[in-house]
Amino acid sequence: MPRRSKPVVYDAPDGPIPAGRPGVPNPIDIHVGSRMRMRRIMLGMSQQKLGEALGLTFQQVQKYERGTNRVGASRLWDLSNVLDVPITFFYEDMPTDVAGNSPRLRAGLSEEPVPEVDFEPDPMAKRETLELARAYYKIKDPMVRKRVFDLVKAQAKVDTDK
Repeated sequence: MPRRSKPVVYDAPDGPIPAGRPGVPNPIDIHVGSRMRMRRIMLGMSQQKLGEALGLTFQQVQKYERGTNRVGASRLWDLSNVLDVPITFFYEDMPTDVAGNSPRLRAGLSEEPVPEVDFEPDPMAKRETLELARAYYKIKDPMVRKRVFDLVKAQAKVDTDK
């Protein structure tokens, strides 16, 4: 059986730049997957339903959402249509340390510096946050919704004052 070579992103003046460590998802792929997951949950869509809309299994959707498998350009186009967002949505709010993990930047082939920033998980990407926002906007009475909002703000203030 022929031996597979390591994946190469492109050739640099000093030789090929490897795509990354085998088996380790690229942080950019993880970010794109998390944005995909966030939007799917915001729409109240299961992985199964998204997979059906894209002609995929729910397992493949899981792999995209975890960043285990990269989302290709045509699939990203389909995702943006199914999830009703522009393609740029998947790259929004990307932490600078994630964006700086591009092989091109790491290899010094871009003038942009590779930032040294600690990443803190975005609370907006948590399922709990998304479900809370979706439930909140399902409250039809604006006065009740305002009271819920005020209650949550008051409780958060009490907790931060402790």
